[in-house]
Amino acid sequence: MDWFYTFPHMNDEALRNLKKVIDDGFRGFTREWGGTIETFFSPLQHFLISAERFMTQTPWPIIILIIMAIAWFASRSIKIVFGCLITLLLIGYFDMWTDTMRTISMIFVCTVLSIAIGLPLGIAMSRSDRFQRIVNPVLDVMQTMPSFVYLIPVVMLLGIGKVPGLIAVVIYAIPPMIRLTDLGIRLVDKDVLEAADAFGSSGWQKLFKVQLPLALPTIMAGINQTIMMALAMVVVASMIGVQGLGQPVLKAIANQYFTLGIFNGLAIVGIAIIFDRISQAYGKRLQKHQEVAHG
Repeated sequence: MDWFYTFPHMNDEALRNLKKVIDDGFRGFTREWGGTIETFFSPLQHFLISAERFMTQTPWPIIILIIMAIAWFASRSIKIVFGCLITLLLIGYFDMWTDTMRTISMIFVCTVLSIAIGLPLGIAMSRSDRFQRIVNPVLDVMQTMPSFVYLIPVVMLLGIGKVPGLIAVVIYAIPPMIRLTDLGIRLVDKDVLEAADAFGSSGWQKLFKVQLPLALPTIMAGINQTIMMALAMVVVASMIGVQGLGQPVLKAIANQYFTLGIFNGLAIVGIAIIFDRISQAYGKRLQKHQEVAHG
């Protein structure tokens, strides 16, 4: 009756051999192609370093004014602009300014990269049901896989540093961008598309002048979710050398520094609220604009 209580499994030696073959194969691939892959990602490293340099070396009043201007442009809300000002002043007052600027630069680069990759993939999914059926299971795996697991292959390929952390964050954060781009385009009213066809619009004209503008509020929701997931990954990415608010949190966990962890955790929450309110308000403004235009 042992078989009833012990699940039938592969022979231990065979399982060990299989794992060894896969591990050796990946190590061989890393040795062979690691340098090439690193060179391929060097422009990304320069972009990240430039963004970080701008955020950390620009005087703090200018950074606050830029963020307030973006908040006003996106929301047209004095409350949101004032909330951004208070949050940033508190972050600076509690001596977390430099780490916060590093985190914001990382989130900015992650978001740009996620949009650059996610938007074309979402458009391709919306235009092909077969492609959607192929990509959806991949996105399911990306969303459900524990975030720590992404660090293993990335670190093996690229070592410890900013770029491996950035790639791990993008892999974790990109699925909402792809899914909501696909959904937004698929939700565009069929009557509007028929009208565009009646006016003799080409496929590209229909995409850029009808579908994408109408799908923009949903795409903005995807960008919002991508930013939130990237911020959630900040502490995990700090384990492989990503500088910012995650490293003090990691230090606080290792050394049981309660206040250090709480203060930096609250700074991450503050940034998350700023990004969330700005992107949501912009999405709502776009939606109202669309309703007025087509109402």
